[in-house]
Order: sequence, then structure tokens, then C-alpha cells
Amino acid sequence: MHLTVLAVGRARGTPSAALTADYLRRLPWPAKVVEIREQSERPDGKRREGEALLAALPAGAFVVALDLAGKTYDSRAFATQIAGWRDRGVRELSFIVGGADGLDKSVLDRADARLSLGPMTWPHLLVRAMLAEQLYRATTLLTGHPYHR
Repeated sequence: MHLTVLAVGRARGTPSAALTADYLRRLPWPAKVVEIREQSERPDGKRREGEALLAALPAGAFVVALDLAGKTYDSRAFATQIAGWRDRGVRELSFIVGGADGLDKSVLDRADARLSLGPMTWPHLLVRAMLAEQLYRATTLLTGHPYHR
């Protein structure tokens, strides 16, 4: 399986980017972050971000949009969900993280699943690190590694 995190905003050189990269490096499959320029200062910014995110999706990707209205999981259930996608033959798994204004309807409509990290509001740069850590935690749960304790 290949993993892509598509995210609005630039994180390069920040502590959150380093943390995200560290967790993604630990995954047992290739993983990368693709950054999309934030457009929130424009009246049509959310739409433009959505178009850019959709254009950057890998071909044939199974898309998980991070959305407040998405499904919440505890870590074990998230691991089980990832294993289910893997076992159903998902080869390209893409998570989409929106900007300050959230995700455009076009992205939510394209998503195969929606994921919520809970009802609190998180900075979109921090969400990347949180997601990467949970992906790594899921792989440790699936392999019986003690990290998850």
C-alpha cells in the first residue's frame, strides 16, 4: 500500500513537519506529504484549494477526508479499519487535510470515507502530525509491537 497525506498549507521547516516526517518514515509502506498552497485569503479560496487537492490525488486513490463530521475511532478501531482497507485491496490510500476553512464540498463528495480526530478544533499543521502518529500506532497494533501501550 502507498500512503499520501494531501494537506493545505506549508509546513516545511516547522517542528510539526519534522514530527510528521518522523512518523511517516516508520510506516511499513511508502508515505509522503503533498502540500497545497493555502488560498483562504481569496473569496473563492476553499474551492481553489479543493481543486488543487483533487488534482494532486494519486490515480485510483482511496480517499479519506479529515472532517469534523467524519467517523471517530479509537486507536484499535482505526487500526482495524486500515487493515480492512488494505485487505480489500486498497493500494493507494490518501488522507486529505483541509486548511483553516475546512474542505470544499467537491473534496467531501469525492471522499470514500470521512475521518474526524474529535470535536476539538486543531491547527491544520498539527493535524498532520497527529494523523501520522495514529497511522504509525495502527501499524504497531496490527503487528503486535508494544509501542501502542
